[in-house]
Amino acid sequence: MCGRAKLPEDVSEIKLDLKIDFDETADYRPRWNAAPGSRLPVVVSRNGRRTLTLMRWGLVPSWAKTIKVGYSTFNARAESIDTRPAFRDAWKARRRCLVVADGYYEWRAADKQPFAVALANRGPMTFAGVWDLWRRPDSPASAPLASFAIITTAANELLRPLHERMPALLPPRRWPAWLGEVAVNDAEAKAMLKPYSELAMAVWPVDRRVGDVRNDSPDLFAPANQPLDNRVNG
Repeated sequence: MCGRAKLPEDVSEIKLDLKIDFDETADYRPRWNAAPGSRLPVVVSRNGRRTLTLMRWGLVPSWAKTIKVGYSTFNARAESIDTRPAFRDAWKARRRCLVVADGYYEWRAADKQPFAVALANRGPMTFAGVWDLWRRPDSPASAPLASFAIITTAANELLRPLHERMPALLPPRRWPAWLGEVAVNDAEAKAMLKPYSELAMAVWPVDRRVGDVRNDSPDLFAPANQPLDNRVNG
């Protein structure tokens, strides 16, 4: 499960790391508590050239009657991405993308304590995603809406005490194949969607104010001042 994200404060490092050819993020702004419906930085590849753009979080399939479906399709399970109606067209069309964030939040079920999840080196995370284009049925000539879903897989050992699912993280060596720059079949693409090593990740408790989407400030991602000593099991 991934329903809140911390976005990078500066995308210049991302552009260098991912060797971006085109940048469509002129109006980008950092977020510390981005929720579905927000616009997140996403990388797509067209004819082998990478574009960093902003898309709406919550995939709205091309056949949807309203945009509201996007509030329940912000995550896509890896196991059913090729069969669930909301995602299968995007999957078949190989509209794969990389969703960029500095981290995300997860809540421990026992006491609803929120935790921040990030890479151990605090580098940018690249989540596997799928995207689609949607036009309002009553205005087919209107500009299309680009939206995406983050693909989830089984949680690793570090995150399992919080939730049984985690975003499918892709390391740099997987980027070309996932973005379609290197030919892979559907089975090979799905094989990339596996739990990320717990040794390369970090988790720490954060303030409960992150539960309110109206709160969006840098301190939300900082360790909470409470006796939980950074251990998921408390």
